[in-house]
Amino acid sequence: MPKASVKRLIECKKEQLIDLVLDIEKYPQFVPFCLGSKVYERKRKGDLLLIIADLTIGKGPFKDTYKSDVKFNKKDDSIHVTNLDGPLKHLENKWHFREDNNLTEVSFDVDFELKNHFLNIVMTKSFQFGLNKIADAFQKRAEKLFSKT
Repeated sequence: MPKASVKRLIECKKEQLIDLVLDIEKYPQFVPFCLGSKVYERKRKGDLLLIIADLTIGKGPFKDTYKSDVKFNKKDDSIHVTNLDGPLKHLENKWHFREDNNLTEVSFDVDFELKNHFLNIVMTKSFQFGLNKIADAFQKRAEKLFSKT
């Protein structure tokens, strides 16, 4: 299964960055390979924000939609994503946010497996590159929206 991690230090408040990550409807505007998004459900349950959403991901001739279960835990400033349906056999994303002096360290870990064995092999080879592109996109978006300069 492809696994990768990335850490970034971004100049903004933790809450701003969390809101950016939870604004799934806007992903097609700035996330590479994201062609569409749809949120079906968004509800609060104590310290949790629970979201059910689809993302359509693609590049070139490959395009697919998968449904995710997104849980934001306000107590530990984390977002945990698992797949519910689609081309993924397994998906687990973990975001964690830590702020210090208006700088937020975000760590993003992804572990997934596609149902298609051949595509799994292809994705494994380019996955870290793709994850870095996605992290760059979130960082640029945050700097554009929240930078004081």
